[in-house]
Amino acid sequence: MSRKEKSIELLNKAVADELLAVHQYMYFHFRCDDMGYDLLSGLFKRTAIQEMMHVEQLSERILFLKGEVEMKTSGDVQKIHEPKEMLDLATALEDGSLNDYNAWAQECAANADAVSKKLFETLVAEEEIHQDQYETELDNLEKFGANYLALQSVERSKSVAVGTAPAGE
Repeated sequence: MSRKEKSIELLNKAVADELLAVHQYMYFHFRCDDMGYDLLSGLFKRTAIQEMMHVEQLSERILFLKGEVEMKTSGDVQKIHEPKEMLDLATALEDGSLNDYNAWAQECAANADAVSKKLFETLVAEEEIHQDQYETELDNLEKFGANYLALQSVERSKSVAVGTAPAGE
């Protein structure tokens, strides 16, 4: 396998992981929105959009290397309904990406592909932010318990009652 082919393979693995994250986080967004947990819903939605931008960056690199972008997810969406379990999975997904992207950056460097290496390193920095946000939400759930989620739901109810709920959120 040529150096370029190896980079394309790794970039496509990342596309598959990012696509799974997009689907999983949008599922969580819908579920949290339905339960009135606006803060969590918004976090999952924003992160899903950022993951879509990662798919775009990875795909552009694959096409530059004259490869084919494989638009397949690396797994199936898990139908989780409990916010803590959602955050646990999201944290695990981000941790997996961090481990993979660090290793793949090193592999690209070993194959003299500095641009793909840099892309993976950039993604590592962004995935660390996502992981930190999810860990913060887990910490809030641990500190404040069900009250943390109840307050989000009450705020939604008050906003809806006075007609100030944001459209589409």
